[in-house]
Amino acid sequence: MVNSAVFTVLLGCTAAYAAPASQSVTSLGDATIAKVKANLLQIATHSWEIGTALETLTELEWPSLSVFGGSLPPPSKLSSGTAKDVTDWATRIVKAKDPSSLPLIDGDGAVGDPASIGVAVLLTNWTRTDRSDQEFSTAAAGQLQYLLDVAPKTSDGAISHRADQVQLWADFVYMAPPFIAYYGALQKDLNLLQTAYQQCKLYRQYLSDSSGLWKHIVLGDWQDNHHWGTGNAWAAAGMLRVLETIRHSKLSSQMLVEQADLTSWINEIVSSSWKYQHTNGTLFNYIDESTSFADSSSTALLAAVTYRMATLTGDVSHISAANKAYNLIKASLDSDGWLLNTVDPETFNTPSQPGTHSPEGQAFVLLLQSAFRDYKKASVSGRK
Repeated sequence: MVNSAVFTVLLGCTAAYAAPASQSVTSLGDATIAKVKANLLQIATHSWEIGTALETLTELEWPSLSVFGGSLPPPSKLSSGTAKDVTDWATRIVKAKDPSSLPLIDGDGAVGDPASIGVAVLLTNWTRTDRSDQEFSTAAAGQLQYLLDVAPKTSDGAISHRADQVQLWADFVYMAPPFIAYYGALQKDLNLLQTAYQQCKLYRQYLSDSSGLWKHIVLGDWQDNHHWGTGNAWAAAGMLRVLETIRHSKLSSQMLVEQADLTSWINEIVSSSWKYQHTNGTLFNYIDESTSFADSSSTALLAAVTYRMATLTGDVSHISAANKAYNLIKASLDSDGWLLNTVDPETFNTPSQPGTHSPEGQAFVLLLQSAFRDYKKASVSGRK
Protein backbone atom coordinates (compact mmCIF):
# COMPACT_ATOMS: atom_id res chain seq x y z
CA MET A 1 0.00 0.00 0.00
CA VAL A 2 1.29 3.46 -0.86
CA ASN A 3 1.46 5.85 2.04
CA SER A 4 -1.30 8.44 1.71
CA ALA A 5 1.10 11.14 2.89
CA VAL A 6 3.17 10.53 -0.21
CA PHE A 7 0.06 11.00 -2.33
CA THR A 8 -0.61 14.30 -0.60
CA VAL A 9 2.88 15.62 -1.29
CA LEU A 10 2.84 14.51 -4.91
CA LEU A 11 -0.54 16.06 -5.52
CA GLY A 12 0.81 19.49 -4.72
CA CYS A 13 0.20 20.39 -1.13
CA THR A 14 1.98 23.18 0.68
CA ALA A 15 5.31 21.97 2.02
CA ALA A 16 6.87 23.06 5.29
CA TYR A 17 10.51 24.15 5.17
CA ALA A 18 12.42 24.09 8.40
CA ALA A 19 15.94 23.09 7.51
CA PRO A 20 18.08 21.62 10.27
CA ALA A 21 20.86 23.79 11.54
CA SER A 22 23.86 23.61 9.22
CA GLN A 23 26.67 25.69 7.85
CA SER A 24 25.58 28.83 6.02
CA VAL A 25 25.44 28.76 2.25
CA THR A 26 25.60 31.65 -0.18
CA SER A 27 24.91 31.34 -3.88
CA LEU A 28 27.54 31.27 -6.57
CA GLY A 29 28.01 34.70 -8.14
CA ASP A 30 26.77 35.52 -11.62
CA ALA A 31 30.31 35.94 -12.95
CA THR A 32 31.31 32.48 -11.73
CA ILE A 33 28.16 30.92 -13.16
CA ALA A 34 28.90 32.53 -16.52
CA LYS A 35 32.44 31.10 -16.54
CA VAL A 36 31.26 27.61 -15.61
CA LYS A 37 28.66 27.76 -18.38
CA ALA A 38 31.10 29.03 -21.00
CA ASN A 39 33.50 26.22 -20.14
CA LEU A 40 30.72 23.64 -20.39
CA LEU A 41 29.70 24.85 -23.83
CA GLN A 42 33.33 24.78 -24.92
CA ILE A 43 34.02 21.14 -24.07
CA ALA A 44 30.67 19.31 -24.38
CA THR A 45 31.07 17.22 -27.54
CA HIS A 46 29.89 13.65 -26.89
CA SER A 47 26.19 12.85 -27.17
CA TRP A 48 25.57 12.50 -23.43
CA GLU A 49 27.54 15.65 -22.70
CA ILE A 50 25.43 17.61 -25.19
CA GLY A 51 22.19 16.18 -23.82
CA THR A 52 23.21 17.01 -20.27
CA ALA A 53 24.28 20.51 -21.34
CA LEU A 54 20.91 21.12 -23.00
CA GLU A 55 19.06 20.02 -19.87
CA THR A 56 21.38 22.22 -17.82
CA LEU A 57 20.68 25.30 -19.94
CA THR A 58 16.94 24.68 -19.65
CA GLU A 59 16.97 24.35 -15.86
CA LEU A 60 19.39 27.25 -15.36
CA GLU A 61 18.11 29.83 -17.83
CA TRP A 62 14.56 28.79 -18.71
CA PRO A 63 13.26 27.12 -15.54
CA SER A 64 9.59 27.53 -16.47
CA LEU A 65 10.25 25.28 -19.48
CA SER A 66 11.97 22.56 -17.48
CA VAL A 67 10.03 19.66 -15.98
CA PHE A 68 10.67 21.24 -12.57
CA GLY A 69 9.11 24.54 -13.49
CA GLY A 70 5.62 24.20 -14.85
CA SER A 71 2.82 22.12 -16.26
CA LEU A 72 3.20 19.91 -19.31
CA PRO A 73 2.84 20.36 -22.19
CA PRO A 74 4.66 23.72 -22.15
CA PRO A 75 3.38 26.76 -24.09
CA SER A 76 3.49 26.21 -27.83
CA LYS A 77 4.46 29.82 -28.47
CA LEU A 78 7.49 31.42 -26.87
CA SER A 79 8.41 35.07 -26.79
CA SER A 80 11.28 36.10 -29.06
CA GLY A 81 14.62 34.83 -27.80
CA THR A 82 13.21 32.49 -25.16
CA ALA A 83 15.22 29.24 -24.96
CA LYS A 84 16.99 30.21 -28.18
CA ASP A 85 20.29 28.69 -27.04
CA VAL A 86 18.53 25.37 -26.42
CA THR A 87 16.43 25.29 -29.58
CA ASP A 88 19.28 26.51 -31.79
CA TRP A 89 21.56 23.72 -30.55
CA ALA A 90 18.83 21.13 -30.99
CA THR A 91 18.18 22.47 -34.48
CA ARG A 92 21.84 22.09 -35.46
CA ILE A 93 21.77 18.48 -34.31
CA VAL A 94 18.62 17.63 -36.24
CA LYS A 95 19.87 19.41 -39.37
CA ALA A 96 23.13 17.43 -39.22
CA LYS A 97 21.41 14.10 -38.56
CA ASP A 98 21.85 11.27 -41.04
CA PRO A 99 18.30 10.77 -42.37
CA SER A 100 18.88 7.03 -42.60
CA SER A 101 19.74 6.79 -38.88
CA LEU A 102 17.12 6.48 -36.16
CA PRO A 103 19.20 7.87 -33.25
CA LEU A 104 19.53 11.65 -33.13
CA ILE A 105 23.32 11.58 -33.11
CA ASP A 106 26.22 9.13 -33.01
CA GLY A 107 26.27 7.63 -29.53
CA ASP A 108 29.75 6.09 -29.61
CA GLY A 109 28.15 2.67 -29.24
CA ALA A 110 25.65 3.70 -26.58
CA VAL A 111 21.91 3.18 -26.96
CA GLY A 112 20.82 5.64 -24.30
CA ASP A 113 23.14 8.59 -24.79
CA PRO A 114 21.68 10.05 -28.03
CA ALA A 115 18.24 10.06 -26.39
CA SER A 116 19.54 12.55 -23.82
CA ILE A 117 19.18 15.19 -26.55
CA GLY A 118 15.57 14.17 -27.19
CA VAL A 119 13.85 16.42 -24.67
CA ALA A 120 15.42 19.50 -26.28
CA VAL A 121 14.38 18.26 -29.74
CA LEU A 122 10.82 17.70 -28.52
CA LEU A 123 10.74 21.17 -26.95
CA THR A 124 12.02 22.66 -30.22
CA ASN A 125 9.34 20.84 -32.15
CA TRP A 126 6.58 21.84 -29.73
CA THR A 127 7.47 25.53 -29.88
CA ARG A 128 8.46 25.81 -33.56
CA THR A 129 7.08 28.79 -35.44
CA ASP A 130 6.62 26.89 -38.71
CA ARG A 131 3.84 24.48 -37.75
CA SER A 132 4.18 22.65 -41.08
CA ASP A 133 7.80 21.68 -40.33
CA GLN A 134 7.85 17.98 -39.44
CA GLU A 135 11.62 17.59 -39.30
CA PHE A 136 11.89 17.69 -35.52
CA SER A 137 8.92 15.42 -34.84
CA THR A 138 10.29 12.91 -37.35
CA ALA A 139 13.72 12.98 -35.71
CA ALA A 140 12.26 12.51 -32.22
CA ALA A 141 9.99 9.69 -33.41
CA GLY A 142 12.99 7.93 -34.92
CA GLN A 143 14.87 8.14 -31.64
CA LEU A 144 11.89 6.74 -29.76
CA GLN A 145 11.46 3.93 -32.29
CA TYR A 146 15.11 2.98 -31.88
CA LEU A 147 14.80 2.72 -28.11
CA LEU A 148 11.53 0.79 -28.07
CA ASP A 149 11.78 -1.41 -31.15
CA VAL A 150 15.43 -1.77 -32.22
CA ALA A 151 17.77 -1.56 -29.23
CA PRO A 152 18.76 -4.81 -27.45
CA LYS A 153 16.82 -5.66 -24.31
CA THR A 154 16.88 -8.10 -21.43
CA SER A 155 14.30 -10.87 -21.46
CA ASP A 156 12.10 -8.81 -19.11
CA GLY A 157 12.34 -5.65 -21.19
CA ALA A 158 15.15 -3.49 -19.79
CA ILE A 159 16.60 -1.54 -22.70
CA SER A 160 20.34 -2.08 -23.02
CA HIS A 161 22.64 0.90 -22.66
CA ARG A 162 24.98 -0.59 -25.25
CA ALA A 163 24.16 -1.37 -28.85
CA ASP A 164 26.50 -4.34 -29.34
CA GLN A 165 25.34 -6.39 -26.37
CA VAL A 166 22.79 -6.40 -23.56
CA GLN A 167 24.48 -4.41 -20.83
CA LEU A 168 22.88 -2.11 -18.26
CA TRP A 169 24.59 1.05 -17.03
CA ALA A 170 23.24 3.30 -14.28
CA ASP A 171 23.98 6.24 -16.61
CA PHE A 172 21.12 5.14 -18.89
CA VAL A 173 18.48 6.26 -16.41
CA TYR A 174 19.38 9.92 -16.96
CA MET A 175 19.60 9.56 -20.74
CA ALA A 176 16.58 7.66 -22.05
CA PRO A 177 13.68 7.43 -19.55
CA PRO A 178 13.33 11.24 -19.22
CA PHE A 179 13.01 11.48 -23.01
CA ILE A 180 10.41 8.69 -23.14
CA ALA A 181 8.47 10.32 -20.31
CA TYR A 182 8.59 13.78 -21.89
CA TYR A 183 7.38 12.34 -25.19
CA GLY A 184 4.49 10.73 -23.31
CA ALA A 185 3.64 13.93 -21.45
CA LEU A 186 3.47 15.96 -24.67
CA GLN A 187 1.35 13.35 -26.42
CA LYS A 188 -0.74 12.56 -23.32
CA ASP A 189 0.31 8.94 -23.86
CA LEU A 190 -0.07 6.95 -20.65
CA ASN A 191 1.75 3.97 -22.15
CA LEU A 192 4.91 5.99 -22.77
CA LEU A 193 4.84 7.44 -19.27
CA GLN A 194 4.45 3.92 -17.92
CA THR A 195 7.33 2.75 -20.11
CA ALA A 196 9.64 5.41 -18.67
CA TYR A 197 8.66 4.38 -15.16
CA GLN A 198 9.09 0.69 -16.00
CA GLN A 199 12.62 1.25 -17.29
CA CYS A 200 13.54 2.91 -14.00
CA LYS A 201 11.99 0.01 -12.11
CA LEU A 202 13.82 -2.62 -14.15
CA TYR A 203 17.16 -0.85 -13.88
CA ARG A 204 16.76 -0.60 -10.13
CA GLN A 205 15.99 -4.33 -9.94
CA TYR A 206 19.22 -5.12 -11.78
CA LEU A 207 21.57 -2.50 -10.31
CA SER A 208 20.46 -1.73 -6.75
CA ASP A 209 21.72 -3.91 -3.92
CA SER A 210 21.24 -4.24 -0.16
CA SER A 211 23.36 -1.12 0.47
CA GLY A 212 20.70 1.06 -1.14
CA LEU A 213 23.30 2.12 -3.72
CA TRP A 214 23.46 1.09 -7.37
CA LYS A 215 26.19 -0.85 -9.11
CA HIS A 216 27.53 0.92 -12.16
CA ILE A 217 27.39 -1.76 -14.90
CA VAL A 218 25.91 -5.25 -14.99
CA LEU A 219 25.48 -7.98 -17.64
CA GLY A 220 27.41 -8.11 -20.88
CA ASP A 221 30.99 -9.28 -21.22
CA TRP A 222 32.33 -7.08 -18.42
CA GLN A 223 30.90 -5.43 -15.34
CA ASP A 224 31.60 -2.65 -12.85
CA ASN A 225 30.03 -3.73 -9.60
CA HIS A 226 31.37 -0.78 -7.62
CA HIS A 227 28.98 1.87 -6.35
CA TRP A 228 30.20 4.58 -8.70
CA GLY A 229 29.23 8.01 -7.41
CA THR A 230 28.37 9.48 -10.78
CA GLY A 231 26.36 6.39 -11.71
CA ASN A 232 24.27 6.73 -8.58
CA ALA A 233 23.85 10.44 -9.28
CA TRP A 234 22.80 9.76 -12.89
CA ALA A 235 20.23 7.24 -11.67
CA ALA A 236 18.76 9.47 -8.95
CA ALA A 237 18.66 12.54 -11.19
CA GLY A 238 17.14 10.59 -14.08
CA MET A 239 14.38 9.12 -11.93
CA LEU A 240 13.73 12.60 -10.54
CA ARG A 241 13.21 13.97 -14.05
CA VAL A 242 10.82 11.12 -14.83
CA LEU A 243 8.96 11.75 -11.57
CA GLU A 244 8.58 15.47 -12.25
CA THR A 245 7.54 14.83 -15.85
CA ILE A 246 4.77 12.51 -14.67
CA ARG A 247 3.79 14.85 -11.84
CA HIS A 248 3.41 17.84 -14.16
CA SER A 249 1.68 15.91 -16.93
CA LYS A 250 -2.06 15.81 -17.60
CA LEU A 251 -2.01 12.14 -16.57
CA SER A 252 -0.51 12.67 -13.14
CA SER A 253 -3.60 11.51 -11.24
CA GLN A 254 -3.49 8.15 -13.02
CA MET A 255 0.07 7.41 -11.87
CA LEU A 256 0.09 8.02 -8.13
CA VAL A 257 1.61 4.66 -7.25
CA GLU A 258 4.38 5.16 -9.79
CA GLN A 259 5.16 8.61 -8.36
CA ALA A 260 5.38 7.19 -4.86
CA ASP A 261 7.72 4.44 -6.07
CA LEU A 262 10.03 6.88 -7.84
CA THR A 263 10.10 9.13 -4.78
CA SER A 264 11.10 6.17 -2.62
CA TRP A 265 13.77 4.97 -5.04
CA ILE A 266 15.37 8.40 -5.34
CA ASN A 267 15.41 8.81 -1.57
CA GLU A 268 16.99 5.37 -1.29
CA ILE A 269 20.03 6.52 -3.27
CA VAL A 270 20.21 9.94 -1.63
CA SER A 271 19.99 8.57 1.92
CA SER A 272 22.49 5.79 1.23
CA SER A 273 24.98 8.16 -0.41
CA TRP A 274 25.15 10.84 2.26
CA LYS A 275 26.01 8.23 4.90
CA TYR A 276 29.46 8.26 3.33
CA GLN A 277 29.94 12.02 3.05
CA HIS A 278 33.35 13.15 4.30
CA THR A 279 33.85 15.98 6.74
CA ASN A 280 34.74 18.54 4.05
CA GLY A 281 31.49 17.76 2.20
CA THR A 282 32.78 15.51 -0.56
CA LEU A 283 31.73 12.05 -1.65
CA PHE A 284 34.29 9.58 -2.95
CA ASN A 285 34.25 8.31 -6.51
CA TYR A 286 33.31 4.84 -5.27
CA ILE A 287 30.97 6.09 -2.62
CA ASP A 288 31.47 3.48 0.08
CA GLU A 289 35.16 2.63 -0.50
CA SER A 290 37.66 4.38 1.76
CA THR A 291 40.51 3.71 -0.70
CA SER A 292 38.78 5.65 -3.47
CA PHE A 293 39.32 9.38 -4.14
CA ALA A 294 37.25 12.54 -3.70
CA ASP A 295 34.99 13.33 -6.64
CA SER A 296 33.35 16.72 -6.99
CA SER A 297 31.22 15.69 -10.00
CA SER A 298 29.04 13.14 -8.27
CA THR A 299 28.97 15.27 -5.12
CA ALA A 300 27.49 18.14 -7.13
CA LEU A 301 24.77 16.15 -8.89
CA LEU A 302 23.68 14.27 -5.77
CA ALA A 303 23.45 17.58 -3.91
CA ALA A 304 21.31 18.94 -6.76
CA VAL A 305 18.96 15.96 -6.43
CA THR A 306 18.81 16.52 -2.67
CA TYR A 307 17.73 20.15 -3.05
CA ARG A 308 15.16 19.19 -5.69
CA MET A 309 13.69 16.45 -3.50
CA ALA A 310 13.46 18.80 -0.54
CA THR A 311 11.64 21.31 -2.73
CA LEU A 312 9.25 18.61 -3.92
CA THR A 313 8.51 16.85 -0.65
CA GLY A 314 9.37 19.33 2.10
CA ASP A 315 11.68 16.72 3.66
CA VAL A 316 14.82 18.65 4.61
CA SER A 317 16.59 15.84 6.48
CA HIS A 318 19.49 15.82 4.01
CA ILE A 319 19.79 19.57 3.47
CA SER A 320 22.71 19.80 5.88
CA ALA A 321 24.62 17.32 3.70
CA ALA A 322 23.64 19.19 0.54
CA ASN A 323 24.80 22.48 2.04
CA LYS A 324 28.18 21.01 2.94
CA ALA A 325 28.43 19.65 -0.61
CA TYR A 326 27.47 23.02 -2.12
CA ASN A 327 30.20 24.77 -0.19
CA LEU A 328 32.67 22.08 -1.24
CA ILE A 329 31.76 22.60 -4.89
CA LYS A 330 32.19 26.36 -4.59
CA ALA A 331 35.64 25.80 -3.10
CA SER A 332 36.48 23.37 -5.93
CA LEU A 333 36.00 25.94 -8.70
CA ASP A 334 39.13 27.70 -9.86
CA SER A 335 39.24 31.37 -10.84
CA ASP A 336 38.49 30.47 -14.47
CA GLY A 337 35.31 28.55 -13.61
CA TRP A 338 36.67 25.02 -14.00
CA LEU A 339 35.53 22.35 -11.54
CA LEU A 340 38.55 20.63 -9.98
CA ASN A 341 38.86 17.21 -8.31
CA THR A 342 36.58 15.39 -10.76
CA VAL A 343 36.62 11.79 -11.86
CA ASP A 344 37.64 11.18 -15.46
CA PRO A 345 34.15 10.50 -16.92
CA GLU A 346 35.52 8.07 -19.51
CA THR A 347 37.63 5.85 -17.23
CA PHE A 348 35.25 5.94 -14.22
CA ASN A 349 38.04 4.98 -11.80
CA THR A 350 40.78 7.60 -12.14
CA PRO A 351 40.83 11.33 -11.40
CA SER A 352 40.83 13.78 -14.30
CA GLN A 353 44.40 14.47 -15.28
CA PRO A 354 45.92 17.90 -14.65
CA GLY A 355 44.84 20.32 -17.35
CA THR A 356 41.80 18.24 -18.33
CA HIS A 357 38.24 18.87 -17.26
CA SER A 358 34.92 17.03 -17.06
CA PRO A 359 32.09 18.32 -19.26
CA GLU A 360 29.51 16.61 -17.10
CA GLY A 361 31.16 18.02 -13.99
CA GLN A 362 30.72 21.53 -15.39
CA ALA A 363 27.06 20.75 -16.07
CA PHE A 364 26.55 19.32 -12.59
CA VAL A 365 27.73 22.58 -11.02
CA LEU A 366 25.02 24.45 -12.90
CA LEU A 367 22.37 21.82 -12.16
CA LEU A 368 23.31 22.19 -8.51
CA GLN A 369 23.05 25.97 -8.75
CA SER A 370 19.61 25.73 -10.36
CA ALA A 371 18.37 23.28 -7.74
CA PHE A 372 19.75 25.43 -4.90
CA ARG A 373 18.13 28.56 -6.36
CA ASP A 374 14.74 26.86 -6.64
CA TYR A 375 15.01 25.38 -3.16
CA LYS A 376 15.81 28.76 -1.64
CA LYS A 377 12.92 30.34 -3.53
CA ALA A 378 10.54 27.66 -2.28
CA SER A 379 11.89 28.00 1.27
CA VAL A 380 11.09 31.70 1.26
CA SER A 381 7.62 31.26 -0.13
CA GLY A 382 6.86 28.14 1.91
CA ARG A 383 5.48 26.43 -1.18
CA LYS A 384 6.73 24.02 -3.85
